[in-house]
Amino acid sequence: MRLAHLILAHGSKSQLERLVKRLVYPNTDIYIHLDAKSDMAEFADLEKLDGVSFIKKRTGIKWGDYSMVTATLISFEEILKSGNEYSHINLLSGQDYPLKSAATIQKFLFANTGKSFIKHLSIFDEWQESKSRITMYNLGDYNFPLKFKIQDFLNKFLPDRKMPLGLKPYGFSQWITITPECVAYSLDYLKKHRAARRSFRLIWAVDEIIFQTILMNSPLKDKVVNDHLRYIKFKRGASRPNTLTMADAKLLVDSGKFYARKFDPNVDSEILNYLDAAAEKEK
Repeated sequence: MRLAHLILAHGSKSQLERLVKRLVYPNTDIYIHLDAKSDMAEFADLEKLDGVSFIKKRTGIKWGDYSMVTATLISFEEILKSGNEYSHINLLSGQDYPLKSAATIQKFLFANTGKSFIKHLSIFDEWQESKSRITMYNLGDYNFPLKFKIQDFLNKFLPDRKMPLGLKPYGFSQWITITPECVAYSLDYLKKHRAARRSFRLIWAVDEIIFQTILMNSPLKDKVVNDHLRYIKFKRGASRPNTLTMADAKLLVDSGKFYARKFDPNVDSEILNYLDAAAEKEK
């Protein structure tokens, strides 16, 4: 059995390389989806590291739009077709970083095969500030003239949107640690249900909703643990997470989580050194 990490990356090569080196471990494969807007030549030497490969079919990603989901789906498909038997596929961004050693994380996940770790809230019952994502039209992922004027018209004059097929919407965070079984079910569901595909494409920041909604309305829902194993800190009302620094060091180590986001070495590189040292003590 093996563990797969899937990293959605677009930015700093040095930061990505540092993350990858922390993830390299026996029986581990690391897949990198590099945004199509980035120059592959700048990152290509990362494939020289053990178990590292790039997703072949790349897409350009725009924050908040369905393109983020597209990148994830095509990467998931490629990983499933690898023929390797994985306990989990762990979705990370290039600005994430482990809080524990690779050995500790792998041991836990291998002991919990069959369980997916996905933070989820019912949008209409528990996460009502995101209700408008479901009820309003978002055309950001489409490319045609006057799309935003048309979007405004749709939202002004048409009734609120509703989820198709009786789906109850769930969401929270796009960063998940998911079993191949749940990945395969999600891919198959989207292939079979055109109405769901079209509906998800019209949701803003659907990357935080799509897998929760599919799986929590599925026969696999009891295999989903309501914990994404990550520490993420937001300011009230903010749409993007805080950049974590040494001021957060104790919170990170005491959180009990396996990963955290987001980090920026240009803001504070010492926090990454601190986390490396803390993980080293686990060995």
